[in-house]
Formats: sequence, structure tokens, C-alpha cells
Amino acid sequence: MAQLHFYVPDEVAKEIRRRAQQSRLTVSRYLAELVKRETLNEWPEDYFEHVTGQWKGEPLLREPEGEYEDRPGL
Repeated sequence: MAQLHFYVPDEVAKEIRRRAQQSRLTVSRYLAELVKRETLNEWPEDYFEHVTGQWKGEPLLREPEGEYEDRPGL
């Protein structure tokens, strides 16, 4: 696996560390996942297990849409 080295401003580094800690990942793992997601356009591992079916509020109801408008053609 390749290693990359780069520089960021101190305030960016601080935010990266905060987000990595919030995600319970090392900074290296957090950045690797971020770069992988941005470059390969893949879903993060276990994404659907963490997202699908997780709504805990009141059931979502779709309101009636009403009638379609009649619009003049272009």
C-alpha cells in the first residue's frame, strides 16, 4: 500500500483530527477512507447497514400531490 505525504494549514489539521476522532478512526484511516470515497466513487464499507431502516421518528407520510397542471406547450 502506498504512503502519501502532504501539508495542510493548522486549522485544517485540527478539523481533520476532530472528525477522525468523532468517526472513531485514526487520522490515517479517516483520510484514507475520505480519499478512497472521493476518488473511487464507492460507498463506504457498511454504509447501508448504518443508514437503511434507521429512521426512529414518526412514520413519514406522503401528502396527496393533487392534480397535474395543464400547461401550454412550448
